[in-house]
Amino acid sequence: MEQRLAVQRPIAAEPAAIFEILTTPAGHVAIDASGMLMSAAGDRVTGVGDRFVVHMDRESLNDHPLGEYDVTVVISRFEPDRAVAWTIDGVIQPPIGHVYGYELEPIEGGTVVTSYYDWSNIHEAYRDAAASIFPVISETNLRATLGILASVVAPGGPPRRELDRQGRRQRRHDRHLSAPTAGRSLISRRRRSPSPVPPRRRPSRAPR
Repeated sequence: MEQRLAVQRPIAAEPAAIFEILTTPAGHVAIDASGMLMSAAGDRVTGVGDRFVVHMDRESLNDHPLGEYDVTVVISRFEPDRAVAWTIDGVIQPPIGHVYGYELEPIEGGTVVTSYYDWSNIHEAYRDAAASIFPVISETNLRATLGILASVVAPGGPPRRELDRQGRRQRRHDRHLSAPTAGRSLISRRRRSPSPVPPRRRPSRAPR
């Protein structure tokens, strides 16, 4: 059974600008599409183990009668301008161990952003009930959050289809650069090989 959701889209902004939003408590609230994040308190995170508090309201999901409560975001992955992920330490103990994260891939004109939600390594206390608990948020929520992120960091940016084309060109270019060196050398040698020169013909003598 699949235990991970992942969606991606290109956004017309540099990775650093997107990473700035993803590593600040207020940024998490600003781009949330689930409706659960009410506010947050704390400093921008700078490494694995950093924490900040988010004030939640479960009413928007209408699945469990938790009402308003607080959770602590605990950073579990931190790669500047490339990736950030976190787990949740909340009212349910021991912590469940599900992971939310983002990966950023620079492309011409912007960044391909991947948002994922992974519950493949949850605490053993919850594994028997995992099928009835997860996913807590849907793929639609992840996609909508990326849409909000795009509107926050790149309002009025180029159309998404243009960034899609740029991203495809970038990936084709990257694959070409990562081709085996021997293959490229052979192609280069073939391209550099001069075409055979036809034999010179002796000029015919004029009739005497």
